[in-house]
Amino acid sequence: MPLISHAIEGHDEERHAFRFSTLNDDQVVVCQISDAALDELAGTESTARMEQFLALRDKIEQTASQLFDEKPVLRGAVIRIFSKHLAAKAHTVGEGASGQSSE
Repeated sequence: MPLISHAIEGHDEERHAFRFSTLNDDQVVVCQISDAALDELAGTESTARMEQFLALRDKIEQTASQLFDEKPVLRGAVIRIFSKHLAAKAHTVGEGASGQSSE
């Protein structure tokens, strides 16, 4: 079941990540995307994190939802999106209609 948009917490300078939350029914799921992953998704480096996030929010939240669905998440755990998740997603999309991996 896809997560639903909820709140934007903003950029965490200390962690170099942008924090936001989504909803799974009535449960708040805290998420974050690393600056590197945000830049990779945007295709350019930027320090305007809020603008990047807002422009890419649907894609980011879709990725968070996929990660949430892939493995059980304990209540209170943070869904973290890194560049490797974007590369894996691109690889999956490139597999074709069969969904089969050559690995």
